[in-house]
Amino acid sequence: MKFHTLQIQHINRQTDKAVELIFKVPEDLRSEFSYQPGQYLTLQTSIEGEDVRRSYSISSSPDEALSVVVKAIDQGVFSNYVNTQLKPGDSLGVHVPEGNFTLPEEIEDKQFIAFAAGSGITPIMSMIKSVLKQSSRSKFVLVYGNKSPKSSIYLQELLTFQQSYPERFFIESVYSETKENNAQFGRIETPTINYVIKNKYANFNFNQVYLCGPEPMINNAIKVLKEQEIPEENINFELFFSAEDAEVSQNHDGQTQVKVILDDEEFEFSMPKDQKILDAILAQDIDAPYSCQGGICSSCVAKITEGKAEMIKNQILTDEDTAEGLILTCQGLPLSENLTIDYDDV
Repeated sequence: MKFHTLQIQHINRQTDKAVELIFKVPEDLRSEFSYQPGQYLTLQTSIEGEDVRRSYSISSSPDEALSVVVKAIDQGVFSNYVNTQLKPGDSLGVHVPEGNFTLPEEIEDKQFIAFAAGSGITPIMSMIKSVLKQSSRSKFVLVYGNKSPKSSIYLQELLTFQQSYPERFFIESVYSETKENNAQFGRIETPTINYVIKNKYANFNFNQVYLCGPEPMINNAIKVLKEQEIPEENINFELFFSAEDAEVSQNHDGQTQVKVILDDEEFEFSMPKDQKILDAILAQDIDAPYSCQGGICSSCVAKITEGKAEMIKNQILTDEDTAEGLILTCQGLPLSENLTIDYDDV
């Protein structure tokens, strides 16, 4: 996985626990770092001698300086390092933009709605700015859940958008710990979704729905939206947190002989069937692409060209992807005696 060294131009504190990193992209890398609103970056650095990588959604629009927001989480090695030690002028390794959680090619004269919780606002922010700047008639409704206004990333900028585009941008704030004027109390759950879709914005015909946040919110929102007859193909989601591993379907005793094809090289080794494929590959000092290691990004995707494996969980790949043999190697467990994993044929 190739990382470019990018300098951090500015660091803006968004909340007590979240900072915005604004990168300086050299002229010769501008084309490589072109992106679509909603895509993400994989960041890399060395912390206490260990290589650490994490994925963060791009929050800027393509006409702005490249930026992401990093929110500190409990025991988060990378996120706490960024929030407490990183300074303007420092550099990070940055992989080129990736991801399929994006706006449609045509955004003019459309009606969008997004449900975002916490740091789930970051890819949505990129979308909002792009829609408001690049179209003249499109409308965007944001349902934004947080603990309180104080913990809400980009709140002031969003309120400014609301004032600048009063006929095109609408915010429904939801707070779980404080009661505020012109906001709902609680979380983004069934009553909130129904109220927004069926009542307050019943005259809207939403072309695309975007969901970003923790898995329980997304799963419930998808269920409710389908009940409201929103076509499944119009519902787009990206997880920021994922549930515990699911139950595997088969016994994983024994060993598997693995061949890995990466950057036109072949590597062969034996691994236990109860070990995740990516973990076994990294243990062999093979520089396979990866980021979250939790099944919520697509950095580690590869194709199975021989043998079989199953994924512990999968929120990224479609049925068509898996039918073609694609697998998230961070979630893959071997099922066959021999297994060939090709990172080049994706």
